[in-house]
Amino acid sequence: MAKVELKQPIVQAIAEDIKDAASVVLVDYRGLTVAEDTALRKQLREAGIVYKVCKNTMMKRAFEGTDFAALDEHLEGPSAIAISKDDATAPARILCKFAKDAKALELKAGVVEGTVYDVAGLTELSKVPSREELLSKLLGSLQSPITNLARVLNQIAEQGGEAAPAEEAAEEAPTEE
Repeated sequence: MAKVELKQPIVQAIAEDIKDAASVVLVDYRGLTVAEDTALRKQLREAGIVYKVCKNTMMKRAFEGTDFAALDEHLEGPSAIAISKDDATAPARILCKFAKDAKALELKAGVVEGTVYDVAGLTELSKVPSREELLSKLLGSLQSPITNLARVLNQIAEQGGEAAPAEEAAEEAPTEE
């Protein structure tokens, strides 16, 4: 059996993982302890991110003809790949946060929604809140006026439907015409 035949399934597996990916981030994982690596993998898995250590030549072949081919120049030394199909900023967010404590983890580059980012760009992206955080902030800001309206309506109802004192005063004040 030729070596190429053995490598083909690996290339296909990577290609399948990146097929509809919103983002792909490359990291150098050298120097991570087993405990750190286990913790990192757990965080990524919980966020729905595929994390693999792959040979650079396999990744280059899998990236051919995709937006991720722009990462070829960063495929030097040991590389691991983090792939997200849903939350485009999740890999950058999790990896950057993890790298603050685990100094051995180095981000190399990434492609997020078709755009190539270097380490500085990924660090900036990591500061973007997740979709869930943004939605909860939006809901919070929408609920506030509704809650206030409900409170006012409740007060009017408790007063037996009478107009508020401020409104009565405004009605009684003589108007100049």
